[in-house]
Amino acid sequence: MKGSKLKIFLWSFGAVLLIFVGATVGYAAFLTDKAREVAKESHDTLERGGKSDMRTESVQPEFDNTSILFIGVDDSKTRSNGNPAGHTSRSDALVLATFNDEEKSIKLLSIPRDSYVYIPEVGYRDKITHAHAFGGTDATVKTVENFLDVPVDYYVRLNFNSFIEVINALGGVKFNVPFALTEQNSKDTEGSIHLEEGLQTVSGEEALALVRSRQYDSDLARGERQMQMIEAIIDKASQAGSITNYSKVIESIGNNLKTNLTFSEMTAYKDYVLQQDGLDFDEMQLNGKGTYIDGVWYYKVNQTSLLNVQNSLQAHLGVNQSSNNNAFAGDDREDSSNSIR
Repeated sequence: MKGSKLKIFLWSFGAVLLIFVGATVGYAAFLTDKAREVAKESHDTLERGGKSDMRTESVQPEFDNTSILFIGVDDSKTRSNGNPAGHTSRSDALVLATFNDEEKSIKLLSIPRDSYVYIPEVGYRDKITHAHAFGGTDATVKTVENFLDVPVDYYVRLNFNSFIEVINALGGVKFNVPFALTEQNSKDTEGSIHLEEGLQTVSGEEALALVRSRQYDSDLARGERQMQMIEAIIDKASQAGSITNYSKVIESIGNNLKTNLTFSEMTAYKDYVLQQDGLDFDEMQLNGKGTYIDGVWYYKVNQTSLLNVQNSLQAHLGVNQSSNNNAFAGDDREDSSNSIR
């Protein structure tokens, strides 16, 4: 695995591939049946249908270059932030993964949750995390497509409850804790999580506190920490001794997963997993800086950085660059004065 820069919920990528795909390559017949049933129950189409509006025809993961948007959310009551009836939670994490079929290569882009972008659902610029609150998965997918100027073929939406449950089902994961930490748990109980510095096995609650904590270092360091946790989870899930826990892991994922991927489409990604050197990610970042607009803090992405990322993703997917540049077109549109703060 190249580097350790994988965003928090990208453990879902490892889980989907190592469990759903792993079940199909000989772990156990009953696991394959369980995974197939969970995939069926978790399947949820987008309003647009099966094809991105930026595609001229549908794609197939077995033969085509494709993209998956991973959306991490927290639907707990304590984090609903008093959203009005009918509104959904914000997205805590967004990562776009693009897959090149010929090279069997993967590019990953972590999108900062406070990025100041145009949200088509409401017609003005706001934090990208709010797109999910405004219109759920459909609004998030449209916003990311508009921002990055590439099609989003599939999505995987996971509740963070599953993050905790999967790690617990694996018996915890080893992690080198960078500093002594005291944090709240998933129910926002203050001071309930205590960790000392150093290499240790952490539980699901402890892992979530580690990757969410903002008070000990910078947002960039937090991102690094989140990505390192994904590597730890994938490493543990790939160990032979973890196979006996896969039944519990699959059940946990099924209770917290929504995706427009079918089971056959999930398993079509097996060739990316079964390479000699394993999963190999080319990680990209959106450079920018924090700023206040009308008293609200946002992350303003550097335009040159955005254009470079767009070009790289388009080349990896083999799609033509369009004339769309709505990522910055919001300067002359309505601002975020009506946004969720």
